[in-house]
Order: sequence, then C-alpha cells, then structure tokens
Amino acid sequence: MKLQKAERHQVKLRIGLSGPSGFGKTYSALLLAYGITNDWGKIALIDTENKSASLYSHLGDFNVLSLEEPFTPERYIKAIKVCEDSGIEIIIIDSISHEWQGKGGCLEIHEQLGARFQDWARVTPRHNSFIDAILLSPCHVITTSRRKVDYSLDKDGNGKTKVMKLGTKEITREGFEYELTVNFELLNDNHLVSASKDRTGLFMGKPEFIINSATGKKLINWCNQGISIDKIKEEINTCETADSLKQVYAKYPNLSTELYPIVMARKEVLDNASAQLINEEEIIQNLNPQENEFINK
Repeated sequence: MKLQKAERHQVKLRIGLSGPSGFGKTYSALLLAYGITNDWGKIALIDTENKSASLYSHLGDFNVLSLEEPFTPERYIKAIKVCEDSGIEIIIIDSISHEWQGKGGCLEIHEQLGARFQDWARVTPRHNSFIDAILLSPCHVITTSRRKVDYSLDKDGNGKTKVMKLGTKEITREGFEYELTVNFELLNDNHLVSASKDRTGLFMGKPEFIINSATGKKLINWCNQGISIDKIKEEINTCETADSLKQVYAKYPNLSTELYPIVMARKEVLDNASAQLINEEEIIQNLNPQENEFINK
C-alpha cells in the first residue's frame, strides 16, 4: 500500500443514452460513435429493438448484430464478445433495458425462480456479469436505455394519499449510471440532451444541446489525454526482473485488467530466459576439466 501521484490514463469510454421511445436514442448513439472513431466499419450495433437499426443504414456501413429474445444476461455477453472478436472499436448496445425488463431478462428470471427476496442471490451475479462485460470490454461502449415515468405514493397535509409524479427513471437496475463516463438524458423529441453524469467535465452544467459527431470528437480527445497503454507497454517490456514488473503493474491500478496479459507475457519471456541461463550453467558444471579449461580460455 502506497501513495502515488494522480494521473489520468487513456481510457475506454462508457457512455449512456436514455430517454422515452421516439426521442432519438439510436440515431444519437450512431452519430456519437462515428465522431469517436470516424469509421463506420469499426462500429457495431447490438439491436434488440426489432431491427430498428435498419432505419439508419443511410448514415454509413456500420455493423449490426440482431439480438432477439430471450434477453438473458448471457446472450448479451455473447453478443458483446462477438463484436470484440471482430475487431470492432465501438459497441452500441441498443438497448440494455431488455436485459432487465424484457422477455427472459432479469426481472422475469427472478419471477420464475419464485419472486422471493432470496432469489436475487441467483439473479444478481448474472446481471453483474453483464455489467462487467460492458465495463471490462477493450472497446468503447455506448448503451441506450428506455425511460419510464416514476411515481410515488405520498400523503398530503390532510392525510390523504396522493400519487406523485417524480419524473422519469431508466429501465435498468438502479446504479448503472454511476459506472459510466458520461450519461446523457434525452429530454424531448427534438433530441435535446443534458448530462446527468459527467466524469469528463465537458457537458455537466452546460446548456441543453443536440448530440452530433462533434460530440464524439470531444469525447475521444478527452479520452486520449494522459498516459497511453502503448507507453506503459514499452515500460513493461524494458523490465528485466519479476520485481520490476510488479512495480510497474502496481503503478497503474486503474489499468490492471488491460495490463495483466502484457505483464504475464513479459514474465514468461523473463522466466524462459532465466531457465535457459540455468540450463547453460548446469551444462558447464557437468563438463570435464579439459572442456572447462577450453571454454574459459
């Protein structure tokens, strides 16, 4: 355990877009993705909305993976993996709401198990695996989610119970917003958005605006500031001992997932070199005196 200077390293974006149906979530997500990568061919959209992505095929030659029911967490995870294995840079999941409330989603799984509180112990790990697939993906990920009107039952000054409208709520498990780099809420059918969560500082407290490709460019410019993975990889590959590898790995705790395979590959190289050196020393030790004398000349 030790203190270290705070540094912002290059990260992969995790962006949320939420709003009622018809407010432009899919369209905004595609423009955002294009601004980030500037290459439609590097964008994949996981479509759970009855092939609605085809409505925007005129924008560019992006890739589509149609995901139909049952919308289990495992099927979402498999779809994400297919995109990653295809060399995609940006994955749009349109939408994540089905994983929670759709046919075969977490709420239905919980109900089928008996709808008891203790049944969440079997559902939550499956949902968490889906969230981890998003957060640990080597790709940038944009998620869309539906919103619904949220109500509460309150008592007025006369003690009468009244239904109170609290605004709108995302259809996914509570707390997902806190995992995101930026969360945009679409406010109306004119596609105006505001940021309800913003780690970049680019949008929070700013006037409402319409997402376009320039929004994506702002995000990728922010993302690319700081120390890059390539720079850290160079540092790892100059390590000559296991201790120095551990020191480099410990310097970047926020990048442990990305750096682990690189560190292990370098460790294997060092282990092989050490084993070869030991083998050579054993061979020399087993030589007869005349051979040793010849080698040492």
